[in-house]
Amino acid sequence: MKRFNAIRIGELVRIAVLVMPLLLGFGAPIYAAAEVHGEAGTHEAAAVHADEVHGEAGEHAEGGAGDVIMHHILDSNAMEFEPFGKFPLPKIVIGGFDLSITRHVVFMWLAALILLLVFGYVGNKYKSIKSNEAPGGVANAMEALVEFIRLDVAKSNIGEGYEKHMPYLLTVFVFILVLNLLGLIPYGASATGNINVTLTLAVFTFFITQVSAIKSNGIKGYLAHLTAGTHWALWIIMIPIEVIGLFTKPFALTIRLFANMTAGHIVILSLIFISFILKSYIVAVFVSVPFSIFIYMLEIFVSFLQAFIFTMLSALFIGLASAHEGHEAEGAH
Repeated sequence: MKRFNAIRIGELVRIAVLVMPLLLGFGAPIYAAAEVHGEAGTHEAAAVHADEVHGEAGEHAEGGAGDVIMHHILDSNAMEFEPFGKFPLPKIVIGGFDLSITRHVVFMWLAALILLLVFGYVGNKYKSIKSNEAPGGVANAMEALVEFIRLDVAKSNIGEGYEKHMPYLLTVFVFILVLNLLGLIPYGASATGNINVTLTLAVFTFFITQVSAIKSNGIKGYLAHLTAGTHWALWIIMIPIEVIGLFTKPFALTIRLFANMTAGHIVILSLIFISFILKSYIVAVFVSVPFSIFIYMLEIFVSFLQAFIFTMLSALFIGLASAHEGHEAEGAH
């Protein structure tokens, strides 16, 4: 039992050693912001100091903790590396449309670059592997990932014809996963905590679902599905319900991913901020750090889980839309 406890304690120490630099990375900009708000609160010109820090009129130092937390999770037009500096991003307005590059856009580009480099390397690795050799390292891990998405997500939920949806499902899974993990590094930003990003991903799933339904059932079968097979006298009730149901699915995908990723970051930042608000080392050692480590490790798991749930639900919606009565009849024969 003593040996077992020693092993578990050793594991906790190693986890703390790995996670503490990340928490310190979170804490550095928060501490700098907390100092600014604290100093502003001790002077008569508190509102002026807050305006200078955030560059926006009307902000007050009284909401310091909430302002800093929201500032970290919301999108912005600058890359901030406190206390090193703030680097503004270019603003682009074309025809009245704001196409400015934001922090979340930068991290989406970074995620796309990481995917291109990783899968480009894996593709070249497979070209050099002989037919009787097994891949190793990163190539082996990516092969396991692809097989997982192919068998447990695409094939099990879509069934026949799942191969044509594999590129989208695999891409959306790894893209969301990398975005989630990038939001957990110091000075990182979670683009999946932006509802515009999650809505765009859900819209892709929506259109793919509808196209698959039309291809599988035809226009006549697709429209017949909107009546749910009921008598024409009930169409005035069933058609609006079915149409609403079509848009409920992408809405659920949007809110689920956005809410889960945003909530985790708010909890971590709030726990870290407690020690700065109370100005207590005891609270920092026994409350902020231990609970932040726990939530941080949980967020790593949630990053994988939410990527899987989004992909699995997308495959499920595509499979349900592609299925029709003819499939059941064939299965019975």
